[in-house]
Amino acid sequence: MKEVSKTGHFIIDLPSSDAATALSGQGNSFLKKFESLTGVSLTIRGLQLEMNGVISKIERASALVELTRPIWEQGLEVPEVDLKAALSSLNMGESSSHAELGKKILARSKEGRYLRPRTIRQKEYVESIENFDLTFAIGPAGTGKTFLATVCAARLLNEKKIEKIVLTRPAVEAGERLGFLPGDLREKVDPYLTPLYDALKDMFQAEKLKLFLENKTIEVAPLAYMRGRTLHNSFIILDEAQNTTRMQMKMFLTRLGVTSKAIITGDITQTDLGVNETSGLIDATNILNKVKGISFVKLDEGDIVRHKLVKDIIKAYKKGIK
Repeated sequence: MKEVSKTGHFIIDLPSSDAATALSGQGNSFLKKFESLTGVSLTIRGLQLEMNGVISKIERASALVELTRPIWEQGLEVPEVDLKAALSSLNMGESSSHAELGKKILARSKEGRYLRPRTIRQKEYVESIENFDLTFAIGPAGTGKTFLATVCAARLLNEKKIEKIVLTRPAVEAGERLGFLPGDLREKVDPYLTPLYDALKDMFQAEKLKLFLENKTIEVAPLAYMRGRTLHNSFIILDEAQNTTRMQMKMFLTRLGVTSKAIITGDITQTDLGVNETSGLIDATNILNKVKGISFVKLDEGDIVRHKLVKDIIKAYKKGIK
């Protein structure tokens, strides 16, 4: 890294006009955001990013620019969540680990966006999925548990490394049971499985997704329909696992067939089970945490990639503030 001048001036050379445009943001929105986070004045002149301010702040700001380089140098504007994740890593002294995030491209969405982990723990989660046949991901809403698992599954399907994706979740939530809901199975199940469909729609064009659903290459079903099956060469995702009973969890875990992967996601603070029912996710965590070949990944509010208020809301509820 170049040295900051004694007058508090520093220049970063940019690789292309696209990179310069991405760093500026629409109406200089990104530069303004960056300035507010770092306390450094930023200006783009041609293919140079100029920084002016206190030397210590410039050093910090330039490090932040470098952490987000894998995004903006491709001509992509850095989302606020990525910028804040990079800032958080910088604050915690995890810059070197965060620098690897930009290289961990999982896939491109149908719109051309790069899909990748956005925090260090999300990266660890993805690597766990890649290296273990059974992974538990536990954390609050918005931490990317379901989305990243679905992206990994779609990637393996596109690479023909698996034959089938199975997405499932308990269909008992907020006191509602499938048998008492109107409509056929698809109509009953779809409202519960919307988050899974949303992730799939990011990965596949509508016609291709429709074909995969029709020929059961991608199967979306309530957990009850997993009973009695053995799933070979499949990528299986159990979402909202905190709402499984102990018996349901055991049933699901024993469906795993040859050359298959299973990902279990859930938030143990958000169960909809009855007062006297033990969550299958909590039970499995206690029983299986020392079994070789099974990985447990814990995500927290620092990994939330939704609206910035979600992180504050979860923190507040953790403290018992309502």
